Amino acid sequence: MGKTTDRSSQIIRTSVIGIAANVLLAAFKATVGLLASSVAIVMDAVNNLSDALSSVITIVGTKLAGRPADRKHPFGFGRIEYFSAIAIAVIVLTAGITSLIESVKKIIAPTEPEYTTVTLVVIIVAIVVKLLLGRYVKKQGQRLKSDALVASGSDALFDAVITLATLVSAGIMLLWNVSIDGILGALISVVIIKAGVEMLASPVNELLGSRVSEELVHKIKEEVMGFEGVHGVYDIILHSYGHEVMIGSLHISVDDTMDAYRIHGLTRRISGRMYEEHGIIMTVGVYAVATGEGRRSELQSIIMHTLGQHKEIVQLHGFYWFEKENMVSIDVVPDLSVHDEAAFCRRLIEELQPLMPDVQLSIVIDHNYSE
Repeated sequence: MGKTTDRSSQIIRTSVIGIAANVLLAAFKATVGLLASSVAIVMDAVNNLSDALSSVITIVGTKLAGRPADRKHPFGFGRIEYFSAIAIAVIVLTAGITSLIESVKKIIAPTEPEYTTVTLVVIIVAIVVKLLLGRYVKKQGQRLKSDALVASGSDALFDAVITLATLVSAGIMLLWNVSIDGILGALISVVIIKAGVEMLASPVNELLGSRVSEELVHKIKEEVMGFEGVHGVYDIILHSYGHEVMIGSLHISVDDTMDAYRIHGLTRRISGRMYEEHGIIMTVGVYAVATGEGRRSELQSIIMHTLGQHKEIVQLHGFYWFEKENMVSIDVVPDLSVHDEAAFCRRLIEELQPLMPDVQLSIVIDHNYSE
């Protein structure tokens, strides 16, 4: 809880700096605009106030995401951060589309820019402030793993790039009398729109349930395999509910001679480790591995050896012999080359059946949701 609170405080502090920078920049532009009697500069100052909106959205989203869990939302409100990032990404997309429309208009009907010493000073100050602010906010967002901050920082950087492009095109126009304002603006607008779509993809994928990082899955497997008595780790499924809050499940395989009390202790130790190390509320299921001699071990050996020869099978687990019904069940994880799962099952059963003609076979197609 302490880490989460500290992270929220840092996100809010960074966003407040973003708001302050935009307000000061707006005040500077408004003052210069009024002294120079420039309506354009004053209106640009108002635009800077609207730029602070992304920081406000980040603060509101972080505050709401930090609310404690309640009866209707037992896993908390962490996912609100994703909605904040989506809102800011939409702002960036809107800015890119608006800039593209205006750039196309300039391509169709080019106009010669008019700059005074005052407007050039304002533009240069705006570029420097936005570049510094954008880099700082984006870097903080990456460090704190906040999509909303990353999007807010990118928004500031894009503002700086657009303004810089306008300045460059004006310089080219004044020096060589060549107008590239519309073309340069259109190219940058396309880049911004592309970046906006990418920004939108990250939080949307989190809400849809994207695959977790391979690094985390590998670490979980490594840690769980470190517990005495665990022979394998399978079926890792994780759902994110915001920063440092995840719900998940996995299966472990243990000897069939392990009694219920020892299994209980083992699964509790594993779930405790997952929560302490990764903040994951983990449910641990168990597969029993046949040991010693007898019919159960014989059937297990035949199935694992026979199916293990198939290159298109990534993983085998969950073997179980229902002795009373004389039925065997096994979970099979095929690779992406297998498209017709039903036909694949039939083929495997046809291959196994002659080796155990008196046994009823059940092959369950499983999927790897984490790797």
